[in-house]
Amino acid sequence: MNSRMNKSTLTIAKIGLFTAVTAILSQIAIPLPSGVPITLQTFTIALCGYVLGSKNGPLSILIYILLGALGVPVFANFKAGIGVLFGVTGGFIWGFIILAYLCGLNIYFKNEKIGIILGLVGLTICHILGVAQFALVTSSEFLKSFLIVSMPYLIKDSLSIVAAYLVAVTVRKRLVKANLIEID
Repeated sequence: MNSRMNKSTLTIAKIGLFTAVTAILSQIAIPLPSGVPITLQTFTIALCGYVLGSKNGPLSILIYILLGALGVPVFANFKAGIGVLFGVTGGFIWGFIILAYLCGLNIYFKNEKIGIILGLVGLTICHILGVAQFALVTSSEFLKSFLIVSMPYLIKDSLSIVAAYLVAVTVRKRLVKANLIEID
């Protein structure tokens, strides 16, 4: 029983840690006229999924979103509130859950190519959701919205996925060595 409680406490701590890291790194942002800033969120969300897995990674991101919805200024540029989730960046934020989930599936495959491909698929879905919501909110055409809020970010975001995967491999090895996570 004590071991089970310790494992649960450790899991909660890891989820909380990644929620906090996501909130902090979301503030490293360069505002742009479109309203969609350049941030480290893609890297952080992917890292969260790659390290915590397909269950706890998305849970950490969901907590991040709930905190922001409740008014804690965790979104980029210290924004908060339910309005952000339905504004020009909201589609991307909702897409973070899927991105973390797909990156987290890598734990079951243990293959670098599959891990990165899963991350890139998650990134694609995240961008589609982001572009779609931006188009709806701004009453713009999908293609025009894509050119404004997706295309300029694709190289940075794709490199963020690869970097997050590489960092996660090292982080997971060290966490296993420290007995903080189990070998999957």
